[in-house]
Amino acid sequence: MSEHTSTSIPLWQQLQAVAQALAQVRRGVSGTAALDAVPSALRPGVQALLFQALRQLGRAQALRAQLASRAPAPLPDALLCTALALAWDPENAPYEPHTLVNQAVEAAKQTRSLQMQANFLNACLRRFLRERDALVRATDNDVHAQWNHPEWWVKRLQKDHPDHWQDILRANNQAAPMTWRVNTARTSREALQTDWANHGLPSHPVGEQGLVLEQAHNVRDIPGFAEGLCSVQDAAAQCAAQILLNGLAPAHQPLRILDACAAPGGKTAHLLEMLNDQSEVIALDIDPQRCERIAQNMQRIGRSAKVIAADAALTKTWWDGQLFDAILLDAPCTASGIVRRHPDVRWLRREADIDKLAAIQKNLLKQLWPLVKPGGRLLYCTCSVFRAEGENQAKTFVEHNTNARLLPSLGHLRPQTHATTALLTDNLPGDHDGFYYALLEKLPTP
Repeated sequence: MSEHTSTSIPLWQQLQAVAQALAQVRRGVSGTAALDAVPSALRPGVQALLFQALRQLGRAQALRAQLASRAPAPLPDALLCTALALAWDPENAPYEPHTLVNQAVEAAKQTRSLQMQANFLNACLRRFLRERDALVRATDNDVHAQWNHPEWWVKRLQKDHPDHWQDILRANNQAAPMTWRVNTARTSREALQTDWANHGLPSHPVGEQGLVLEQAHNVRDIPGFAEGLCSVQDAAAQCAAQILLNGLAPAHQPLRILDACAAPGGKTAHLLEMLNDQSEVIALDIDPQRCERIAQNMQRIGRSAKVIAADAALTKTWWDGQLFDAILLDAPCTASGIVRRHPDVRWLRREADIDKLAAIQKNLLKQLWPLVKPGGRLLYCTCSVFRAEGENQAKTFVEHNTNARLLPSLGHLRPQTHATTALLTDNLPGDHDGFYYALLEKLPTP
């Protein structure tokens, strides 16, 4: 498997923690929050196993339905599905299937609330080992088992991307690489890549300023990170600042920029790296704690932005009345384009969320557009592959605002891996997440 698992901690203990985290995700808790509750010594291995289990959860749930006529209680069901998700495909299993089964049963025996279920789990998993091939064949036509996504998600992709929905789902089930943005205001990509290679960290370029490490490492161990020479950021996300600023004004001209919905600050930092010192950047986010992350990121790169904790849509509470040359609106969305990095998203979202989030996006566009100078621009983007949050949203906005013109921009970017890049001729070559970009220019008043 691509994520590294710990071998110094008993496997049963890791599986125990994975099952507890999976049970929380099923209750609606984000994977990040569930992992935060895991002891730090366990976390790396548990995260790797949890992510693989989430990527194979549809198959595991279909297999569990074959093995048990009724779903067990949440925690034993989570442990059973964890073992099935990790063991059903021996070629990609992190451990031998027999080892996973033995250790899953041991996890039940070692967990007070699961001890009464240990025999049941043992019986299900031993049967699975005996009849694995037949059980897998019996689930092959199940949509959840085939694609490891909710059925509504699959149908939505079939409608929105009829020629590429299968490739998007395949990409979603792969682990994302560790991609970095080089601070080209302070160093060149070539120089940093050479420095990394000298430290035994091979990489390859992606996009205009990105480097993809061949193997993920702790960020603190990466040369240049502490000094602000590089930041972790997916190649698709790196396009935001580049699109917004490209051709906006001469390099020497100071600009006033708003980064709405800015946390954790990656795009704010990128804007500052591309702007001159006289330009002003305001970073806005509704969450005060996440605003602290923005400030920390600015401190690391040695630049400053005015950070405000406020609701971007309630402009009267934070806007000083001065218009902006450009606004970056990275709007709240389903995050359907970053499932590679957050495999819990597909199981947390409900189809009704799309319309709810689309209404928030529409309101943010409506409230922020008057803050753009005539001749200025607003970049609307989401990390979503659903057209309701991308193309449809931008098209409707332009139709209802005669002073808005859609400039050439990337549109929908589909998630791509090295395995699918050759299949998906995208506007952005290389390995990247799914995103949507629409660059809107405000026409001067006649």
